[in-house]
Amino acid sequence: MESTDKLGELVPCGGGDPIPLLQPKLVVGRRADCDIVLEFPNVSGHHCQFELTNGYWFVRDLQSRNGVKVNGERYDTKWLQPHDEIAIAKHRFEIVYEPDTDAPPPEDDDPFAVGLLEKAGLARRRERARQLPPAARPLPSAEEKSFSEEEDQAMQWLTDGD
Repeated sequence: MESTDKLGELVPCGGGDPIPLLQPKLVVGRRADCDIVLEFPNVSGHHCQFELTNGYWFVRDLQSRNGVKVNGERYDTKWLQPHDEIAIAKHRFEIVYEPDTDAPPPEDDDPFAVGLLEKAGLARRRERARQLPPAARPLPSAEEKSFSEEEDQAMQWLTDGD
């Protein structure tokens, strides 16, 4: 990089001035309080966040209306490689930076953790209730158990054995 205070830059695809990435955590959006202000009607007030972690940039969609795409695919969160193309709403940028580590980038989360409707923006995101694995769930009390007579006979046959 030419300047030691620049951590990279977003270069608009199709021309325009590059946007320097000057801090390790940056909020991008339409509002004036954002670190990077994109004054377009299809950009959300707080659209996404860039974070430099372990030498690599990471982007997180902040539940924006028009989403974030990396190399043409929509993501809620994504580790960014140098020269990846990021679309914020429909405004495309190339991220230009040099990782300050020799380590490979961290792996992305499970791509199937978010449903296709959510990824496409057709369903609202919601907190998923944390469910206990079957082994950790409490067993029902004797009063809560209700088996048919046939099930009781089968259980007796299985447990008596002789």
